[in-house]
Amino acid sequence: MRTIQLWLKQITKLGLILMMGASMSACSKSWKEEVQLHDGRKIIVERVQNLGNRPTWESRERAILDETITFSLPEARQRIAWSMSFRDDVPEQNGVNVMLLDIVNNVPYIAGYPAGCIAYNKWKRPNPPQILFKFEGDKWRRIALAEFPPHLTQANVIVGGPPAEGIRPFYTTEQVNEENHDIDTPEYKTILREAIQSWEGCPELIRIEGGWVSPGGGKSPIPIGPRKPSDVKK
Repeated sequence: MRTIQLWLKQITKLGLILMMGASMSACSKSWKEEVQLHDGRKIIVERVQNLGNRPTWESRERAILDETITFSLPEARQRIAWSMSFRDDVPEQNGVNVMLLDIVNNVPYIAGYPAGCIAYNKWKRPNPPQILFKFEGDKWRRIALAEFPPHLTQANVIVGGPPAEGIRPFYTTEQVNEENHDIDTPEYKTILREAIQSWEGCPELIRIEGGWVSPGGGKSPIPIGPRKPSDVKK
């Protein structure tokens, strides 16, 4: 009898270990994309997203905690990485959804948009609501719209990343375009050159202990917590 009890305990422990392993593997997703550059060349981009909890019981996707994108320059062996946190509970500027990655004269550029209202305020409420970067030396530098090459116009990476369910290890350029096909909000797939009104519904916010509030007060703070997947995608 004691032997059976010990055997059952070992089975239970093994089950817990397997459950923990499955949980840990579910806390990140990674894939590769074939990205077509403006001049027709293609590069392979590796993307990794670390995930948090589901914001609600009904949520199909986990909240994105951070993302790393790595790639190599076509004419060099230099490996370049882009990293971005999506945490609302830090004052640093973050929460940028990448929509475009390209290389002009061997210089990488990235374009994205704020993943939610808090990120929009962290980046000083830009209009057009896009955040642009250029890789100089060994780091990424935010640049003005006037510095961004005018012939870079359309999303060429999977915006927000593919759903975890059914994720593929590799996406061709055709499959990247297919993933972005249903995006109908212009600033999520196109580099805009004129101001728009669609972000006026996002109120001006300042950070206080416990959340974000309007400078004028009068409303409860927007709590700091996991970002909704819908905010990350859109």
